[in-house]
Amino acid sequence: MFADRRTAGRQLAARLHHLRADEPLVLALPRGGVPVGFEVARELDAPLDILLVRKIGVPWQPELALGAVVDGADPQVLINEGLAEELAVEPSYIESETARQLSEIERRRRIYLGDKPPPVLGGRTIIIVDDGIATGSTARAALRAVRKAGARGIVLAVPLAPEDTIEQLGAEVDEIVCLLSPSPFIAVGAHYGEFRQVADTEVIALVAERHQAMTRPIGQLPKD
Repeated sequence: MFADRRTAGRQLAARLHHLRADEPLVLALPRGGVPVGFEVARELDAPLDILLVRKIGVPWQPELALGAVVDGADPQVLINEGLAEELAVEPSYIESETARQLSEIERRRRIYLGDKPPPVLGGRTIIIVDDGIATGSTARAALRAVRKAGARGIVLAVPLAPEDTIEQLGAEVDEIVCLLSPSPFIAVGAHYGEFRQVADTEVIALVAERHQAMTRPIGQLPKD
């Protein structure tokens, strides 16, 4: 069991030191992944950004994922073409729903990051961080989108996930670092001592703090 997300992030960072020389970019899945990603980014002296993923649901069954939209400098749209054809989902719906979810991603990014543009992923080593994975559907969409955007290397780093989920995601990444695979796996929050909901204000503060640290002139010490 992890005491909280920040503690889990520090433990995770200890297993990622070998990536420091690659000058990675840490992308956290908000909101729960941000406190974890903050600790990873701080330990690796790496920039921290967020990666927003929005599901495109089947029109008459929104919980069934038809695809996903993932933000970035070049937002990626991933559609399960086989499922769309099988269910006879109209292309016009996919187009309009994609536009709607992209608009929502932009709205949320403005809330968290203001006018800061999405990061360019091409040619970089990307570490995708969350506070835990259950089914892996969101993580899979994020990984595929980052690969499609031209990342040089992709690492998935999470404190915990079921063993079978980790095995399934292995083909999507260059490396997976997972500290714990409980069996039985009940829920992500069941393995944290404290697992409160992360507020938008905390996401904003952590990303801003990390950004300030990366842009501070060499030799300038942080304020107390």
